[in-house]
Amino acid sequence: RLIDGVFQGCFVFKSASKKRKRHIGVGGYLVDDSDDNGSDRFRICQKLWETVQMNTEVIQDQLNKKILDSLAEFIKKHGLGCSSDVWRQRASEIPTAALMLGVNVPDHAMTFRSLCNLLQDSVTPFVVSVHAKECAAVKLLIQKVLEQLMGSGVSVDEEKEDDTALLQKTPCTISALCQWYKTKCTQVSPERKENLTNNDLPQSLPVVVIFKYFEAFNSQVLQDFILICSRYTQELPFVFIFGIATSPSAIQHRLPHSVSSLLCIEVFHSLSCTQHLASVFDKLILNSQFPLKLSSRVIQVLVGIFLYHDFSVQNFVKGLQFSMLEHFNSQPLSVLCCQKQEALLSAKTLSKQNVERIRHLPSFMRYVETQEPQEQVRLLTNDEHVKEVCQKLLKNLHKYHKNYYPVLQCLHSLTSSLPKFPLGKHIRELHVSCIEKNLWETEEYDSALQLLRILAKDELVAALRKCAEILKSANTKRMQNALQQLEDFIGRLETLEEDSSGNGVVSAKMEYQRTDLFQLQKTLLEKESRRTKRMNSFEVLRSQVIDFIDSLVREYLTPAEFQPLNEVCYYSSSGVLRQRLNVTPRTSIQAALSHPFYYLKNASLKTDAGTISSAAPDLCIVYKLHLECGLSFSNTVDGTCHCAVSEMEFLGFVKSTKQKTDHVARLTWGGC
Repeated sequence: RLIDGVFQGCFVFKSASKKRKRHIGVGGYLVDDSDDNGSDRFRICQKLWETVQMNTEVIQDQLNKKILDSLAEFIKKHGLGCSSDVWRQRASEIPTAALMLGVNVPDHAMTFRSLCNLLQDSVTPFVVSVHAKECAAVKLLIQKVLEQLMGSGVSVDEEKEDDTALLQKTPCTISALCQWYKTKCTQVSPERKENLTNNDLPQSLPVVVIFKYFEAFNSQVLQDFILICSRYTQELPFVFIFGIATSPSAIQHRLPHSVSSLLCIEVFHSLSCTQHLASVFDKLILNSQFPLKLSSRVIQVLVGIFLYHDFSVQNFVKGLQFSMLEHFNSQPLSVLCCQKQEALLSAKTLSKQNVERIRHLPSFMRYVETQEPQEQVRLLTNDEHVKEVCQKLLKNLHKYHKNYYPVLQCLHSLTSSLPKFPLGKHIRELHVSCIEKNLWETEEYDSALQLLRILAKDELVAALRKCAEILKSANTKRMQNALQQLEDFIGRLETLEEDSSGNGVVSAKMEYQRTDLFQLQKTLLEKESRRTKRMNSFEVLRSQVIDFIDSLVREYLTPAEFQPLNEVCYYSSSGVLRQRLNVTPRTSIQAALSHPFYYLKNASLKTDAGTISSAAPDLCIVYKLHLECGLSFSNTVDGTCHCAVSEMEFLGFVKSTKQKTDHVARLTWGGC
């Protein structure tokens, strides 16, 4: 279930033993150790959970580093009074950074947290972060600013008690803040002084106010606060940061010119949420070191929720973590879903029950069918032999993933710049195509190869160099052999003297820009017919290169379902995932009101289909009555049901009408 934005799960396992050892699991739930591998699965799942959480934060920090560093430089330049720019603000103007974060609001919290930590560590200790729901009036906004500043950097000791007493005695005004600032700005720690190397320090440390979710603030509150602060720019070096989800025009819409003219605004753009998703997908999912794998349909569900709901990378990661919980909970053999050495060790100690489970895996059954009759008998009767074969198959599965991802990245680097992106613009689209079917049997793959066969020499060499860089990071013998062959092709292409006639050296990209799709197809057909004629040396070598790439694809990009034991590490229950993550609140509410027995577990509420018990809650009875009525029904019932009708109106099922007294109209149609 989902509590405070964190998925919490519980593993429940049967045990033949009467004594059960339990410990606290993920989310505080009890996990039963009496299962033959329940504690091992929990341990692996918890380790992966922590790895995903840590890597996501690292990726987010890396992606935000550039814009956060730019914001820090902006504040140092304009907040410390050492700017010599021509557009330096007037004395009454407040330096303001408009931080464009995008509509993926759930991801903003981590960005604001990283920004506050960076500013407090390297720029100024006086950093305030305010939220609209806490600042309904300008007095509350000023109070929130004073509370955060006067408690900044003070430990739990007598100093904190003094600051708290000062806050209680001091009126919540900007002039009171000025007096406090004069006494505190000289008390900067020696470590921070080393980071702040300006000559003006510590006399002019800026006071940074971060407005989270700028669009949510009341316009009048913002206007009054800016007008008040602009009168104290000589005493307090204010710097504002507006966290904006939509566009810079939001400032103009919420602030009149008389107020916005008091701000010296510079716009900062963060990376788009799709770029964030691409980085998380590449470094987490498309990684041979990450044991858990997702099927094509599961990936489509997660990406679909991302694209059509909230664009939140954090929620995408939560979906990944839920997939992890569900896989380790529902698949007993997921104890083998771990790093290579640990998986091999687990395979040696498989219980008899798990050996039997392996025999029933569809992929293992297909593997048995391909063996000799004598080997089939051993696999079906000898448990120790199954354990040995299982270790060999797990090694092959790990090798498959180590070879799969480099070739996938090479193919994407070759085809991502082709016209119309025949194999997809993003690598995740190519990955989905590869794991669900034979890629080389698709029309899109044929189109991509045709376009690659008309690349110019310079374009082809540049693309092959990118592939070589990818293969250098692969540490398998097969990938190193492929790298040697690729480097040989690159060397031969570079030393090849271009034919004076220039036949075959045509840029697909340039040709596509000056022709339409029909002309491009015509050109491809002409090129194909020209193959019957004698090709020059470049065309022969280019054809060999493309054939070599094609051989890599056919050998290493086979669908994952063809690999024996793929079920131990691939999560494929897309229906369960969609049901849990892509919920429909209205359907759940209707089900609860129509069948209260299944929610309240009260035997007196159990009735035949189409009827409802008189002991049911008033809300359920009124809901049943409203389903049997037309456009409107009378509200002339006793006082208890008046409350139920009000609850129906709150849930959005009915609304009051002006036609008659005590009448309400239906807003929804169709039952559960």
